[in-house]
Amino acid sequence: MNSLHSGWRQDDLPAHAKHQLNQRIQVHVRKKSGVVAAGHPQTVQVAADILKSGGNAFDAVVAAHLAACVTEPVLSSPGGGGFLMARTPDARQTLYDFFVHTPGKRRLSGEVEFYPISADFGETEQEFHIGMGSAGIPGTVRGLFAIQRDLCRMSMKQLAEPAIELARSGVAMNHFQAYILDIISPIYRSTRASLDIYGNPERKNGLLAEGDVLRQPDLADFLEVLVLEGEDLFYRGEVAEQVSRMSRTAGGHLTLEDFWNYEVIRRKPLEITYRDTASLAFNPAPSSGGTLIAFALKLMEEADPSDHPFGSAGHLLRLARVQQLTDQARIDYLIQNNLPVPGEDMLDPQFLSDYRRQMSDYARFTRGTTHISIMDSRGNTASLTTSNGEGCGHIIPGTGVMLNNMLGEEDLHPGGFHRWPEDARITSMMTPGILTRKDGTVVAFGSGGSNRIRTAILQVILNLIDHEMSLEDAIRSPRIHCEKEHLSLEHGFDPAALEPVLKVCPDHKLWSSSNLFFGGVHSVMHGPDGFQGAGDERRGGVSEVIL
Repeated sequence: MNSLHSGWRQDDLPAHAKHQLNQRIQVHVRKKSGVVAAGHPQTVQVAADILKSGGNAFDAVVAAHLAACVTEPVLSSPGGGGFLMARTPDARQTLYDFFVHTPGKRRLSGEVEFYPISADFGETEQEFHIGMGSAGIPGTVRGLFAIQRDLCRMSMKQLAEPAIELARSGVAMNHFQAYILDIISPIYRSTRASLDIYGNPERKNGLLAEGDVLRQPDLADFLEVLVLEGEDLFYRGEVAEQVSRMSRTAGGHLTLEDFWNYEVIRRKPLEITYRDTASLAFNPAPSSGGTLIAFALKLMEEADPSDHPFGSAGHLLRLARVQQLTDQARIDYLIQNNLPVPGEDMLDPQFLSDYRRQMSDYARFTRGTTHISIMDSRGNTASLTTSNGEGCGHIIPGTGVMLNNMLGEEDLHPGGFHRWPEDARITSMMTPGILTRKDGTVVAFGSGGSNRIRTAILQVILNLIDHEMSLEDAIRSPRIHCEKEHLSLEHGFDPAALEPVLKVCPDHKLWSSSNLFFGGVHSVMHGPDGFQGAGDERRGGVSEVIL
């Protein structure tokens, strides 16, 4: 008997029905193709296997996300949230917002567990805040179930099986995963429950290192029960009750009502055209990343890309100026409108005009996240960005799931900690997106990298369109990031071209190598030459074309 659909066997069908079924199967087999790009080889393998077995791009992205919770645990967790930009064969595009939400009631700051840790990137440090008081309402579980219901062909049980197997059998820590675990090691050493999962008992207070095997039997058990009982286990059942108890005793904000009331939001993407050669769909407000990338593109549209080739002094100064003006415009807009996040009217020509004028004088200067991009031969495109922040340090008992620390991310709370609006979707720089050229070429993209997400994506788009690079070159080329007065330049630019840039930008840092600080854009493309994929090596990215 068929293991998935009981009640009939192919042998029971009449001859003419067998012939029709076999024809459909043969056509279906020939169409098992697509492309995947993600942040870990086994994440990619899971998605590729789903495509090969007949699943579509959305089946593959759900399975890949669940797998990433095992293979990329610092960057992806059922205790976090994310976004999916979905494009169906009829070219309809929908943004699934399942990002983290603020609790319905804020406790006094003196009542919550909330404290800083320092993440050491080697050439720079960044402060994050953790503790139970840094956790917002997770959206990942409800988001994946919504995507599965709306867009998938396979059951959630089928889609979770690879992740369950990986969690139970174990995954060897590769170089990148060991590196990022070391960067934020104070978080993963902060509680006994976390150390029990990520610690190496042979090293006193030490964490798993490259080559060590990470086994997560509690996570495997949790996923098995979750796919049987459904999302209510997480939002109305035992998990929600456990988190509520933890929150009360450990100094958090989360309540049962917060979990009961969480909803996935389906949004109309922010869509723009660039240079009349391509249309782009971005994550819209209340997330800010898409709006800010669109704003920067509208500024760049005024400049002739042929004036300054990639890597020239003029190119770098112009790009840095755009990034700086975008930051300034964001601040100006928020002050003028008394709003916590930029709205789409930031793209109004009148608002843009002042900053466009300043662009003409461009030579004068004043988080744990991962991404998955997938396409299939049916014309489906899935661009999914997910994050757990860095994690708050607390594991939900019996699940192996670390909760997020989105209330402790300074980038997401420019108004200050403990001042977030109650019962509101947290803003994000995460920007899964889709680019469509006039010739029909489609590119799915997205990035991790905290507040460097938007500058990484902006540069990849400009490399593809303005500098006419291949997908692989567009992602591998060195990047810059300008924030306030400080300019960070990744290794790889011509030293002679840098001299005038550094004179104009005395507050700068030259990085000695490529680094995850500059984001990780995992992207796939389908065009006249078929499928292409490129994983960003800065964040362990790999890709695979499935034939």
